[in-house]
Amino acid sequence: MKQDKIKPMLFSVLKNYDGKKFIKDVVAGIIVAIIALPLSIALALASGVGPEQGIYTAIVAGFLISFFGGSRVQIAGPTAAFATIVAGIVAKKGMDGLVIATIIAGIFLILMGVFRLGALIKYIPYTITTGFTAGIAVTILIGQIKDFAGLTYPEGTVTIETMDKIKAIFSNITTFNYQALIVGGVCLAILIVWPFISEKIPGSLIAVIVGILMVKFLKMDVNTIGDLYTISNKLPAFHLPQVTGESIIAMVPDGFTIAILAAIESLLSCVVADSMINSHHRSNMELIAQGIGNIGSALFGGIPATGAIARTAANIKNGGRSPIAGIVHSIVLVLVLVLLMPYAALIPMPTIAAILFMVAYNMCQWRTFAHLCKTAPKSDILVLVVTFVLTVTFDLVIAIEIGMLIACVLFMKRMSDVSSVQGWKYYDPDEDPDGIDLKKVPKHVRVYEITGPMFFGDADQLAGVSFKDFTKVIIIRMRGVPAIDATAMHSLEQLLDRCEKEGIKLVLSHVNEQPYKTMEKGGFVERVGKDNFRPHIDDALEYASKLE
Repeated sequence: MKQDKIKPMLFSVLKNYDGKKFIKDVVAGIIVAIIALPLSIALALASGVGPEQGIYTAIVAGFLISFFGGSRVQIAGPTAAFATIVAGIVAKKGMDGLVIATIIAGIFLILMGVFRLGALIKYIPYTITTGFTAGIAVTILIGQIKDFAGLTYPEGTVTIETMDKIKAIFSNITTFNYQALIVGGVCLAILIVWPFISEKIPGSLIAVIVGILMVKFLKMDVNTIGDLYTISNKLPAFHLPQVTGESIIAMVPDGFTIAILAAIESLLSCVVADSMINSHHRSNMELIAQGIGNIGSALFGGIPATGAIARTAANIKNGGRSPIAGIVHSIVLVLVLVLLMPYAALIPMPTIAAILFMVAYNMCQWRTFAHLCKTAPKSDILVLVVTFVLTVTFDLVIAIEIGMLIACVLFMKRMSDVSSVQGWKYYDPDEDPDGIDLKKVPKHVRVYEITGPMFFGDADQLAGVSFKDFTKVIIIRMRGVPAIDATAMHSLEQLLDRCEKEGIKLVLSHVNEQPYKTMEKGGFVERVGKDNFRPHIDDALEYASKLE
């Protein structure tokens, strides 16, 4: 398929590119850069790193992912989905640990694209993605309460895990700063109301300006970014961390989590973008680009990146129709970094918290969450709630692992429930006038019909196949069996052993392609005999009648 080519979309788009399209892309790129600026700083701070590192990520990863990406309009950079993961890695393993984990994630993403695994992301249940996305939103919100309320924590307070943060908030609630609350409240109100006033200028930029003016001219006692962080306007510099075999092995789980999350979010963003511009992305090329972008970001002082749905949507709404817009967005951010970054020191921390509150609200999908809880099957609700709770109380790695485990077990349970091995009932045509169209089955023949996939979850049902003293032939009708696994094959072999022991012939009717290939590979066809595999039930009954 065309959309699955391993070729950057940029090279395809440039074939029919002109000046008019270039102007639209430049305008869109500039607007998206303005939107990305406060978000990149806020997400960097939420991730436990310096404000400039969010800009580095948007510049380096944004450029590389646009240049190599499989989408026409994808805008990449730091996103809220990574904030809690990155903060945990930085707190426990330091920046070098984060760099190693991000590079490992990049390698995983490239391999996923090279081996064309882009389509496999759809096998992660919607309930899991909704659950952990809502969980991440809650953790971000909890993490920003301290700055929004201006709380003061005693030195040495541990606030790595979400539950630690909740405990610290309640323990120090009396230290709240009403001036911080005022600044945060005003900025939050602006963020809520501004979209109704104008969609051209981002509300986050207005909130930043108002927050700075309030603190500066009203002399409010509120922490700013400059009070807590050293601001740098230097360009991203290459940095290779100290790498050992132990450090690589230790960071593989985190790297894998970052890769899976980046793949899910970037491809989801591509799908949303496709629906907005009536286009098709190249999923495998996008994964390779995500890998390249994350490796580049890690080596030049950034943090993990992926496609950002909100920024991608803003790019489309402002006329962006090619990867040039994403490249322009990165170039504009370079200029902003060099010329305006020192002024970021003036941004109040409650303003950053307010911006992140809105990010959390927009990503939490509470309406979707509530709708699923009302309408989904109980098993899906269980997966949704467990994933959500584990994301908040523990971390994303455990949430995804246990969520997938529960989802797989429940899926197998559902498959087992719809799979059955049923013996045909026998009717006397003289006593049952409604049975005129029923198949005529010789007395020495018993027929069992299997429906649904045969796998380890329901393979024991074959043990229910029984014989009469006068039974000479067992027909297993398999037209409703699309697939079979090794455990079910073993059960079939055990049934054949029982038949051979009792001198009963086993005949199989309408065996589909996958089950037949599995039987042939395991030598089962040879044991049963090819003549005993019949194409349909009428042929099987006629054949069995001659085996008395």
